[in-house]
Amino acid sequence: MDSTKKNLLILHFTVLIWGFTGVLGKVISIDAVPLVWYRVLIATSTLFAWFLITKKNIKISKKQFIQFFLTGAIVAIHWIFFFHAIKVSTVSVTLVCLSSFTLFTAILEPLIKKKPIQIGDILVGLIIILGIYMIFKFEGQYTSGIIFGLLAAVASSLFSTINSTLVQKSEPSIIGFYELVGGLFWITLYRLYDGSLIHSSFNLSLNDWFYISLLGTLCTSVAYVAGVSVMRTLSAFRVALITNLEPVYGILLAFIFFKDKEQMTAGFYIGAAIILSTIFFYPIYKKRRNKH
Repeated sequence: MDSTKKNLLILHFTVLIWGFTGVLGKVISIDAVPLVWYRVLIATSTLFAWFLITKKNIKISKKQFIQFFLTGAIVAIHWIFFFHAIKVSTVSVTLVCLSSFTLFTAILEPLIKKKPIQIGDILVGLIIILGIYMIFKFEGQYTSGIIFGLLAAVASSLFSTINSTLVQKSEPSIIGFYELVGGLFWITLYRLYDGSLIHSSFNLSLNDWFYISLLGTLCTSVAYVAGVSVMRTLSAFRVALITNLEPVYGILLAFIFFKDKEQMTAGFYIGAAIILSTIFFYPIYKKRRNKH
């Protein structure tokens, strides 16, 4: 097997793991904030251990540290909103709403990078809005989950846009590590403020410990390192196209694990099809536009 095929398989497996985080978020019994705190704590520890084993130099400048540290707060907010959306709705609803990330990126990226907004991006955004409207209309009982899923998408597009600038000067693995450190700090600060960390007994069930460990290691640190490594040989277009399969993989996994609990109305599937097909073809549109 040549390196390209091998890396494609690794990337598909990585995206499948990312899709699996939704399932884990549903089966872990604790609330979103402590769940993310455990996830970040485990992920930070395992990444640091990986750096020690590989003897990687992780020294950065003071300016870089502040940038990564503050961006980590947005990453933490994204995860908290994402898991809270799953807790109050379903995995399918949350993942479809999260996939509207493309819409918010099309708006935020030009604003942050001071570039003109493309007419094609606006059209893509309007199609995604139509899909979101369909989901709101037919899944009104999950309004809270839809709102938090969309907020998670906004946070995701924000830190991804910031990272696309930061990655020009720093290694992705270094950025990821210090953002996790920042995320851990800000969530710890919040948990100290609301008293949940002081009064926490850390007495989780055996199942919760197992699923959280899986979430922190396989679905965060390992998936992150694997996802970064394939970017050295695969084009940005291929990576974007395959990464957009995450909600598809996640919804399929949710059906396998939760069956009837993930059953939605026909209106939801129409809205989901509109959104998912749009984000899947978006990289193709961007590639053709860039050629012209």
